[in-house]
Amino acid sequence: MKHAGSVALDQLEAILADLRTLPQIRERTRGIFYRQSKSFLHFHEDPTGLYADLRIGAEFERFPVNTKADYATLLAAVHSALQP
Repeated sequence: MKHAGSVALDQLEAILADLRTLPQIRERTRGIFYRQSKSFLHFHEDPTGLYADLRIGAEFERFPVNTKADYATLLAAVHSALQP
């Protein structure tokens, strides 16, 4: 599964805008977010759709991001992962 390209990221602009408002993470490259010095969240494209890999603890968990419901699920998981 390859990292999301610019066309795929264009489709995710609404969720990217929401993520950019979170002060705990920083977007170093479009669609690739870091928390402190560790990769925290990035996106992939696949023939089956678009996906986000979110670091939860020491591991990444994959979330589909193809519908508004998927967006809401991912954002809730991001907020949860950012809790101390």
